Amino acid sequence: MRVGYIRVSGVDQNTVRQLDGIEVERTFTDKASGKDAARPKLDEMLAFVRAGDTVIVHSMDRLARNLDDLRRIVRTLTGKGVRVEFVKESLTFTGEDSPMATLLLSVMGAFAEFERALILERQREGIAAARQRGVYTGRKPALTPEQAGQLRERAAAGERKSALAKEFGISRETVYSYLRTAGAAGVTAVTG
Repeated sequence: MRVGYIRVSGVDQNTVRQLDGIEVERTFTDKASGKDAARPKLDEMLAFVRAGDTVIVHSMDRLARNLDDLRRIVRTLTGKGVRVEFVKESLTFTGEDSPMATLLLSVMGAFAEFERALILERQREGIAAARQRGVYTGRKPALTPEQAGQLRERAAAGERKSALAKEFGISRETVYSYLRTAGAAGVTAVTG
């Protein structure tokens, strides 16, 4: 079976271009940052594929967070008898790879990791320069001050954080962030 794996960094990003024009029988799509270890569709795909299957990925950086992650995932797949094809790099790994193929995996994976590090560095430099010019305001708060107050009051009253997160349309971590901010400002915060 030909199985496609697609990963985009955000929910609003388009997944179409990654395997456009490539025939696959099943596709697994994660909408998560590359640095995020929680990629449920990757885990699902790893459990789904069987010996003789081929996993097709647009590029190495779409499959793995870093070089170690890339090697581990490719080894896991090829260890099960699954072929791994990277479209952008025009590389295929089968588990019976030559030392040259193993070297290419490491070199190309290292380049992808290096490229990501450069992008993050340029992003940090751009944000720092924008702050110096006074034009960087940061990310817009998820909640208005009134909503944040309601969230804190309801959490203090004992409402479940997961229910609050769902109602306010934010993650549980964002709920806890608002509660920590309240605690740091001297407002009583409830955790749990």
